[in-house]
Amino acid sequence: MAEAAVDLRWATTEDAEALATVLCAMAAHYRQSPLDHARATATARRWLGEESPGYPHFALAFAGGEVAGLASVAIVHPGIDLERLMFLKDLFVRQEARNAGVGEALIGFLAGYCLDKRIGRIDLTAEDWNEGALRFYERLGAERHGQKIFLRLSGEALRTAAARI
Repeated sequence: MAEAAVDLRWATTEDAEALATVLCAMAAHYRQSPLDHARATATARRWLGEESPGYPHFALAFAGGEVAGLASVAIVHPGIDLERLMFLKDLFVRQEARNAGVGEALIGFLAGYCLDKRIGRIDLTAEDWNEGALRFYERLGAERHGQKIFLRLSGEALRTAAARI
């Protein structure tokens, strides 16, 4: 995909198929099991229909009329400094749209939303092996912050934790 104007918007249920297209590309890029596009579309439609009306959760980028990338976010209220933050869970640009300004446009879109809604910062994680992503975020001015370790409760650990109450 050549350098083209990037159109950005918050995803709605009408964007379920576009969101599914990027989710399938993400799964392939990260060498996960291939996703069935029809199943991914149905799941995306459900997610988008369940979204909190107060906060959007998926930003989509389109270039040349094709879906080019996504940002998956959550708005949280940490309480320590009484400043809301946006947590960027995933930023992904499809291979054919890379190096065309799509990632930078998505970050700019999110930053503008944060400024408009008085959200004080964007926090994110990147895989330590993903040098391209680390360079991208550093070029944008992101700083490595602290020495936090990313942890996850899932599967049996999630069920065990839920059973404790």
